[in-house]
Amino acid sequence: MIIDAVRNNAEWCEAMCRAHGHPGTFGPRAWTNDRRTPLYYPDAVTLTEDADVKDVLTGIDRSTPGASVKDSFGRLDLAAEGFRLLFEAQWIARPAGLPVPAATGDWRPVRTPEELTAWALAWSDGDEEAELFRPELLADEATTIVVGHGPDGRILGGAVLSDSGAVTGVSNLFTTGDTDPAQVWAGCLTLADATRPVVGYEAGDDLAPALAAGFEETGPLRVWLDA
Repeated sequence: MIIDAVRNNAEWCEAMCRAHGHPGTFGPRAWTNDRRTPLYYPDAVTLTEDADVKDVLTGIDRSTPGASVKDSFGRLDLAAEGFRLLFEAQWIARPAGLPVPAATGDWRPVRTPEELTAWALAWSDGDEEAELFRPELLADEATTIVVGHGPDGRILGGAVLSDSGAVTGVSNLFTTGDTDPAQVWAGCLTLADATRPVVGYEAGDDLAPALAAGFEETGPLRVWLDA
């Protein structure tokens, strides 16, 4: 299951980079991008347990600080290469066929650039980081951006669902105001294909709500930052 989750996540990173006009490259053991990737997105992702330092570093731009590597299996030590450990997280997976928790609110895909702008502003809490999510993502058949609205029309939260065939990935899940994260997990799961496992990763306080929604921890990952 981790292999499917890793590939799914790398494909979502690729989709985001394509939306910004600079796609990466899938190699046998790593996905890399030779141009600096969008904010919060890695410059390299290991795809197999036997990926090594060379697999991730030879394909990325280190001419300026800030490149990052998603060590999908928590096996690399990049400290000797000048990187520092940015954070650790857990891959999670929800088996296919589990009942979906009851969702409150109106949950649906984002369809228009205007809806995407509203979603991104809610995701970023009004920050300029909202510009990360470009309209090109709406044309990506593998990507579904999910938004939930309350009875008053207020955005409750949202997430991104990524279809990679074997699994559906969930990322960028957020809540607004006092929305219970359980509402958002339930709402997003109503739009995921129930016949496939749903995968992703979470860390810290964000992990518990995912586990409560039926996900299980499947393995560790690390993200390294070139200082």
